[in-house]
Amino acid sequence: MIRWAPYAFVRLTLALAAGILTYFYLGNALPDMRGAVLVITVLFLGVQVWSTRSANLGLTNAAGLLALLTIYGTGLTLTQQATESRRADHLYRFGSQIEFYRAVVNDYTVVRPATYATTVRVLAVRVHGHWQPATGGIRVSIPRQENSAVVAAPQYGDVWLVRGAPTPSKPPLNPGEFDYRRYLAYHQVYHQQFIHPDQYRMIAAQPPSYLRAVSMRAARTLDGVFRQYVHAKREYALASALVLGIKDDVDQETKQAYANTGTTHIMAVSGLQVGLLFGATMWLLSQVPGRRGPFFRAMTAVLGLAVIWTYAFVTGLSASVLRAAVMFSFIIVARATGRQSTMYNTLAVAAFGLLCYDPYLLVDVGFQLSFLAVLSIVYVQPRIMTWLDVKGYFVARQRPWQPKVVQKLWQWTSWLMNSIWQATALSLAAQVATFPLGLFYFHQFPLSFLASNLVAVPISSGAVYVGLILLLLKGAIASLGLVAPALATGLDWIPRLVAGVFELMIWLFNEYIFRIGRLMPGALISGIHVTAPQTWLVFGVILTLLTFFAARRLVWLGLACSLLGAFAGNQVWAAHQLKTDERLIIYSIPRRSVCGFWQGASADIVMVDSLPLSDPERTYRIVPGLIAREAQRVQYHMGWRGAAVPATQCAPDSGLVLMAWRGLTVAFVSQPLSSARQPKPVSLVVLRRNARVKAADLAAVFGKDIRIVFDSSCRSWYVQRMAPELQQLGMQTYDVTTQGFYSIQPRS
Repeated sequence: MIRWAPYAFVRLTLALAAGILTYFYLGNALPDMRGAVLVITVLFLGVQVWSTRSANLGLTNAAGLLALLTIYGTGLTLTQQATESRRADHLYRFGSQIEFYRAVVNDYTVVRPATYATTVRVLAVRVHGHWQPATGGIRVSIPRQENSAVVAAPQYGDVWLVRGAPTPSKPPLNPGEFDYRRYLAYHQVYHQQFIHPDQYRMIAAQPPSYLRAVSMRAARTLDGVFRQYVHAKREYALASALVLGIKDDVDQETKQAYANTGTTHIMAVSGLQVGLLFGATMWLLSQVPGRRGPFFRAMTAVLGLAVIWTYAFVTGLSASVLRAAVMFSFIIVARATGRQSTMYNTLAVAAFGLLCYDPYLLVDVGFQLSFLAVLSIVYVQPRIMTWLDVKGYFVARQRPWQPKVVQKLWQWTSWLMNSIWQATALSLAAQVATFPLGLFYFHQFPLSFLASNLVAVPISSGAVYVGLILLLLKGAIASLGLVAPALATGLDWIPRLVAGVFELMIWLFNEYIFRIGRLMPGALISGIHVTAPQTWLVFGVILTLLTFFAARRLVWLGLACSLLGAFAGNQVWAAHQLKTDERLIIYSIPRRSVCGFWQGASADIVMVDSLPLSDPERTYRIVPGLIAREAQRVQYHMGWRGAAVPATQCAPDSGLVLMAWRGLTVAFVSQPLSSARQPKPVSLVVLRRNARVKAADLAAVFGKDIRIVFDSSCRSWYVQRMAPELQQLGMQTYDVTTQGFYSIQPRS
């Protein structure tokens, strides 16, 4: 039996999360729940008062259930109210009637090779010549250069006047592709727009939050310190990412190396950095003599909160830092007030507060990983530590007759090996609860995480301290320069010396990460596909096994085996379903002609335009669908020559290629066609490269009872011109650029 009394907020947080999840699955089908929640709340208060006066156990239990039901309904209602698309003045209500709109930039600007990307919040729209209030978020992209002129990056607080209507976010266009539309919706952004520089004008500067505007400016100022003192480009990029969370200059190769070794968290300013500051502050305060009494506890709490929130402020008040700051703030306050009954309750209070503020945090990957990692560390790490008594083993090797130097050596060895064992236990404990999410979201698991973290995390943690010291020194010398410029200039060698140490430490852990990747190339297990139900089953296995080891009852082991059997059965059934699945895929990849032939666990990907796929095209457009199918054999072919699928070109230099595969015949047309007396029997016609072909010729060659597919190499103006002509002749059309991939199964 679970004793809930010490974990009151754990059950309340679980009830709140259940209500939020209910909205995610059933929200569109539910009416406004505010009235129902009000009724349940009044009923709960009545039963609670009655149970208090009568001291009836049944009424007390009923009051407890009603309390959980109230919190459950509150979670559902909060999520309803936080969903902007439900509002009457949302952009969805205006559709394409919008002529102009006013919006304010309210997010960081992401610098890409060719564009700037940011989010704007709409203030008003003009429809039929009249302005009216509106709400909604739009993810916008603008080119960095236009007619050889460099376009200024959008700044937080810029108010724009934009011509034209935004379009609803597109769903995934290829099998298994990342659902960017859902990701944006979780952040209350439902529209996207590519804006040319002549399509918008900045009309004012009015930040939604002046505090955040100053915070972001402070972060950029501190970034300038690293840019000044850290000279190597890669080391500067990592320094800014490690201490300030600014990752604009981190190259893709570095990001991939850290992802492959399970150390991506080093580059994200979140719980690691805030925890390091919290630990350093607590250690410094522990050195103060006479550290007892309520006054010292209060002073400790105030200083701890000041340090954490100052760091959150100078790093731009990003979501990940705010989440970690709130978590540690609850821990600090709980310690200061003496109300920290258990760490689980304290974490539940932090999660409860964050979810009440933004219910959509529940589906945020960072939120999930942060809280699961901390919970796992709190519960699992002490139990892993009991496996080995490292400290006792080396202390027992000391003998009274040994020289003092030898005894000190044993003591230092004991401390060092125990610290390594603690770090090992912590890393293992964090993985226990987070690896299912890693499989679900990232489709990979780095076996080298232990070797990577044991060295890289301590060095990077030290680098965080050194980087903060560099910023403090530069700030102090800059302040001194206001009254004594000459003295400040003479002292500039001090931050330069610290910056040299800082750059060396960053170089060391970065080189270590890359070396681990080179020495252990097979340590990354990738291409793993688990569905959401399978992920829940894995979590169920973990929880039941932990319960078994704690309770020592076979019933829990039996339940774990049953869940594991359900997981294996689900995998076997999915493989059985896949075995007989065959289909032809016309991919939606901008300006490309690519098709895939899927047959069970094998796939042949043909680049019809005979051009190789770039890494982003392969990684983000093709591979997710192959992972979902758990494809074991994948071959890529540039052009039809050498492909396993037979294809013939009807005439030299002709624009017609006929492909036959498992009963399907597909015609790929890229040039004008000659007339034919008898229509060619094909299953599908694919138009490529804006083929200069007449609708009548297509009807004459292939007949009218045929489907025409425009692949991604066709421009929008071409599709808009050709589609109506083909439809007038009775032919069906499909545009993969706007409608997503096209799939057809062989005839049975």
